[in-house]
Amino acid sequence: MKKVLKNLYLKNRLFNALGVNITLFVLSFFFPFLYTPAWYFLILILTFLAFDILLLFQTQQGISATRICPEKLSNGDENQITLTIQNFYTFSIYLKVIDEIPFQFQVRDFQIPLKLKASTVKDIAYHLRPVSRGEYQFGALNIYASSPFQLVSRRFVFAKDQTVPTYPSYIQLRKYDLMAFSNHLFQYGVKKIRKIGHTLEFEQIKEYVQGDDMRTLNWKATAKKNSLMVNQFQDEKSQSVYMIIDKGRVMKMPFNKLSLLDYAINASLVLSNVILKKHDKAGMFTFSKKVENRVAAEKRSSQMQLIMENLYNIKTDFYESDYSRLYVDIKKNITHRSLVMLYTNFETLDSLHRQLPYLKAIAKSHLLVVVFFQNTELDQLIEQKSETVQEVYDKIIAEKFAFEKRLIVNELKKYGIFSVLTQPENLTLDTINKYLEIKSRGIL
Repeated sequence: MKKVLKNLYLKNRLFNALGVNITLFVLSFFFPFLYTPAWYFLILILTFLAFDILLLFQTQQGISATRICPEKLSNGDENQITLTIQNFYTFSIYLKVIDEIPFQFQVRDFQIPLKLKASTVKDIAYHLRPVSRGEYQFGALNIYASSPFQLVSRRFVFAKDQTVPTYPSYIQLRKYDLMAFSNHLFQYGVKKIRKIGHTLEFEQIKEYVQGDDMRTLNWKATAKKNSLMVNQFQDEKSQSVYMIIDKGRVMKMPFNKLSLLDYAINASLVLSNVILKKHDKAGMFTFSKKVENRVAAEKRSSQMQLIMENLYNIKTDFYESDYSRLYVDIKKNITHRSLVMLYTNFETLDSLHRQLPYLKAIAKSHLLVVVFFQNTELDQLIEQKSETVQEVYDKIIAEKFAFEKRLIVNELKKYGIFSVLTQPENLTLDTINKYLEIKSRGIL
């Protein structure tokens, strides 16, 4: 009996019926002929109530349900959660599904109404978009079942305390996987890259066919074979590429609920996969007051898992990033020329000039690409029509900041430093394009 009372919940329809009954009893003081019908109506309500309780609690297992989650959630992406519900009752039931979603999502009104026919199974799905890495703990899956009378409901509780880790965006990793095999980026509206010359890594000598570059003719092989032979080259492999992520306070700025740091982490994971597919060596580390999360550039089979684990464990801080320490660490630990993708953010020319001596020093020994971000919220402000003096001032200031971003690109170019100025949502695609462009041009 105690178990029945614990899982028994009264529904609004019962309270509405009792409200009507109470109204009849009140009116019976003024109209005595309503007194007897009021009692009959009360007995009818109690009869249906008892029958409804009997229907719901006649069996030990009225319904069963399971929550199917991914092994890990993908940060910044929509992740599907599937609920499988089976009805063991011999009649149709009305369900209210309340899943206790992890507190990080701050969803306090989650519920799914559902009607399930007798002896059937149904899958329902909903999506969650995490915006921070770490462990997410689901609570209980609560299902309130009602008979067709819908006077009371019976609560069923399933899938208590399920913990799912949230990793950098592996969904994007699969999305851009095929881009590793093409230097002709027709996809996503990206222009084709013109390949300038070829790299110096020789592959083989083959017979000339129409369309081959006449400048690659091998005259010695031609004399021996008595037919035109050409040298064939391939993109140079086993080159080192390091992704360096600034985790200082400039990377805490949020866009679409995701911080710039998490955008950089997601892009680094995808780019690492592309690098390894191109047979280059992928490595990474982070820096702020000190250099951490170091993974040496390698192309072994376990490299992706090692990079993912280090990206997952990145802890953020609010310190001013120390570029002098970054330069010293690169000079000490990266002894041969490498491609260095530096994810950071500069809002003004003054902030760039403070760090420019260290960037120039790094660019002397390595091919440096500085990746920083457009402020898309400023773009929206610039595009809006100004109607007041204050809005005009705001728009001018926004245009000044946007113009400074373009000046930063030119300033870096002046010293032979490559740059990628991108919107946060386009970061992954733009960094892949820049890497493939550098490989195609053979400038590393």
